[in-house]
Amino acid sequence: MESVHRQEGEIWRTDINEPNYGYYVIAASFSFFYVMSKVALMCAPPAITKTPRSLWKWKNILISFSHSVICSIWVVLCFYERPDMAEDLITIFTTTSHSLTSFSVGYFLHDLMDMLVNNRTRQSVELAGHHVVIVICFMVAVWSRHYVGYSSVALLVEINSIFLHLRQLLQIYGISKFNPWYRLNSLINLGTFLVFRIVLLTWMTRWIVINRHIVPFVFYTLGSLGLAIMVVMNITLLVRLMHSDFISVKDKETLVPRDKDNKDVNSKLE
Repeated sequence: MESVHRQEGEIWRTDINEPNYGYYVIAASFSFFYVMSKVALMCAPPAITKTPRSLWKWKNILISFSHSVICSIWVVLCFYERPDMAEDLITIFTTTSHSLTSFSVGYFLHDLMDMLVNNRTRQSVELAGHHVVIVICFMVAVWSRHYVGYSSVALLVEINSIFLHLRQLLQIYGISKFNPWYRLNSLINLGTFLVFRIVLLTWMTRWIVINRHIVPFVFYTLGSLGLAIMVVMNITLLVRLMHSDFISVKDKETLVPRDKDNKDVNSKLE
């Protein structure tokens, strides 16, 4: 039975005596993605190796895509194992969910290092700020083994990231935005974006505001800061996504002359 200590409304478990292996998982995760990045560079397709910039971008997105796939499966298993974790995001956790949070910290640390060393652009600096805040917030869960459920909910975002990174990979391989598979991915990407980013972040913001009286002030401040950054970045990303994959594509489609069979006239010249 869980022993929970309450002081001035704050909730804190006092019966967690098992060793904290989260730090080892972080180290293992960082090493895993480091090795994976080296293997990815050796296995890069010839078309990708034209410039160092394109090679790095392909490698970075491939690593991010892999993290998203692993995390998406992992987080679903976490809530399948302990469905009641969704009802108590503060004190309930499992080794599986705690390891997931630690695994993601390792990934974000690797990605942060990779960007700062190999791709110092304005966009990378902005993303680096996001990574730093996320790592700090997740480390609270790794260290204290509290709010693991909340961090697991946050990692549901990775379900959308699968299609977001797949979109980037399709672009790198030169797949047209008019391609049926690209269009299908765009629709799934938009749908999962709205559910697992916009709706989910709104719910997380509502939860932390409603439960601020049971969350220590420092943790509440960190969580609020992390959510604020994620909300701003995701709204900006949604606007760019809508313009790139839907608005501009629709405009270009109206400019392409078509014959009576609804085929691109220009395609006959290929």
